[in-house]
Amino acid sequence: MTPVNASFVTEFILMELTDLPDLQLPLFCLFLVTYMVTVLGNLGLVTLIKMNAHLHTPTYFFLFNLSFIDLCYSSVFTPKMLINFTSKKNIISYGECMTQLYLFCFFGASEAYAQTSMAYDRYVAICNPLLYNVAMSPRGCSILMLGSYLKAFLDAMAHTGCMLRLTFCDANTINHYLCDILPLLQLSCTSTYVNELVVFISLSISVIVPSVTIFVSYGFILSSILHISSTEGRSKAFSTCSSHIIAVSFFFGSGAFMYLQPSSAGSMDEGKISSVFYTIAVPMVNPFIYSLRNKDIKLAVRKAVSRRVF
Repeated sequence: MTPVNASFVTEFILMELTDLPDLQLPLFCLFLVTYMVTVLGNLGLVTLIKMNAHLHTPTYFFLFNLSFIDLCYSSVFTPKMLINFTSKKNIISYGECMTQLYLFCFFGASEAYAQTSMAYDRYVAICNPLLYNVAMSPRGCSILMLGSYLKAFLDAMAHTGCMLRLTFCDANTINHYLCDILPLLQLSCTSTYVNELVVFISLSISVIVPSVTIFVSYGFILSSILHISSTEGRSKAFSTCSSHIIAVSFFFGSGAFMYLQPSSAGSMDEGKISSVFYTIAVPMVNPFIYSLRNKDIKLAVRKAVSRRVF
């Protein structure tokens, strides 16, 4: 009987964001504060929308789901990242790595589809306001989000399933601070052709399709806004869309920089830095982007504060 190859890895070593020892403590403090702000911001937005009846509209239904996704998304890897800053050897087991990969893919894809649903909501509100209540009915909004979660589930299952079929031999150091697809593929000692094909197809559907949908939606929105006669009306229409445009550009731009470039050690190092934006920065800034210029959210905050004061 042929003995089992003992060199097959059962655990991986995650690389740190930087090799400089003097930066470990400052980065730990920075990302700890970032994570706390992310949790408080998104949890606060979820609570506000849930507790205030005047926020129970399609727009805030999508924002509620986006905040929930961001809360879960950042919690997939940031706690482990913080622990690694204080550890001498950043070890993650094979099972934990595959679980992290699945959740990372699921919530990342969910964010892309949620942003697309929000763009469609803005398109209907501005371009077809008379049909808004019909198109954005509670049932229609629920179907959009359930479809988003289902598609994200299928994407994550495809990536994780294909990764589980690979063999990892002696190399077990992941050139990333999380278990991402491309760094793991570089470690495999078996063919990754199927995985690369799945990545290509998934990115075509999960990134290009949402991006094109959002781009086309805002093309129609811009055309409709330019046909508004009053300056005040145009300004109001632009203000309702500007927050979403900023959030979408931030998320898709940093994600594209990571995945839509040739896979190499240098590009992976650059991608590791850019991934900080879409994995850590985006979930933190989204609550502020959507609330700082939002009168409804400000009103809900004032009501919440007044209830606690009096």
